[in-house]
Parts: sequence; C-alpha cells; structure tokens
Amino acid sequence: MEKFTIRVGRSLLFLALGLVIQGRQQSYAQSDESNQKISQVKSMESQTITLGAGCFWCVEAVFANMKGVDSVTSGYMGGHIKNPAYREVCTGRTGHAEVIQVKFNPESIDLIMILEVFFSTHDPTTLNRQGADVGTQYRSAIFFHETEQQSLIDQAISQASLEWPAPIVTEVQPSSVYYIAEDYHQSYYELHGEAPYCRAVIAPKMKKFQEKYSFLLKR
Repeated sequence: MEKFTIRVGRSLLFLALGLVIQGRQQSYAQSDESNQKISQVKSMESQTITLGAGCFWCVEAVFANMKGVDSVTSGYMGGHIKNPAYREVCTGRTGHAEVIQVKFNPESIDLIMILEVFFSTHDPTTLNRQGADVGTQYRSAIFFHETEQQSLIDQAISQASLEWPAPIVTEVQPSSVYYIAEDYHQSYYELHGEAPYCRAVIAPKMKKFQEKYSFLLKR
C-alpha cells in the first residue's frame, strides 16, 4: 500500500509539472505572437522627418503631393526662443529655420526616397540661402527624429554629393522643439497658386518635381 501511494504521488507530481511546463510554453508562444504583432504595428506606424530647404511654402507644396506622405505642416525649428512668430523668425535672430514636418508611411515610401526628393528640389550647396531668400532661416537642414535615421541621412548626402558640383552644406541635427507656423502659412500654394510668388517661384519648382518624380504623385 505504501509503494502504491508513492507511485500515485509521483504520478500526480509529474502530471502537475507537465501542466506547468505546458502552461509556460503556451505563455511564451502567446508572448512571441504578441511581440510579432507589436513589431508589425510599429512597422506600419507613421515616421517623422523635419526638413528645411528655403521658404516653407515651396517645400510644403512638393511633399504634400507625394504618395505615402500622410501630412505636411509648415513651421519653425532649431532656434533658441520660445513660441517664435513669423515676423521674428524672418529677422534671423531667433535661430529658427523655416521647415516642414513630414509624417510618412514607411510601407509606402521610404526615407531614402524622401531625402532624394529633398536634395533634388532645392540647392543644398548654398549656405543660408535659396535663390532670392537669404538668411539663416532659409538654411538647408535635416532634423532627424530617430537615431536610426542618421545612417540613411548620411547615405542620402553621399549620393547627393555626386549630383551637385559644390559641397553639400545641409545642416543635420536631432529634432528639437517644433513650432507650427501660423494658419495662413499652411497649404499656401494650394490656396494661393495664382499669387505672384507662387507663379514665379513655386510653380516652376513643382513642374520640375512632377516631371522627374511622376511615379510619386498622389492620384
């Protein structure tokens, strides 16, 4: 009777251990599945890059028309005072650059292509100047939002250096406080396409972009 009791006890113990192990395996499997789902969700989340390439009206017009771009807003970044207004930024004394903040879907368009368009649609070799717009607020600049973006930016600059005859002077910095510009700056070309500045400066830039990157245009 004693041996039988011991055997029954051992059987119950092994059964209990088996259930514990099975439970842990199911837990790990569920955890792996959850991690995979989280990874998939993250890969589909929007990413952000902030770009300065002269007057933000011009740059916004280009990127707002690109497939895979979820939103583009004009604003200010890279300065040293809080809540700058346009009239202050225009003096160059706040240190801010006129920028656009681009939110994009990496499943539809990657950062390399965005940066290729960036370097193709402004002159990254002129320091603090784009055409007739002169001042530090018009500097060529890339503000990255994730450390992983840095190597792609370096790659894009190396490629752009082969396309431009003069050295690239684009400033590369981690993103800082972003101040969205006043309402009347948003979607400026879309709303004021017949204005003299838009017809003289933005329209030719848009035509060049549309011809070279027709495959990127939103339909």
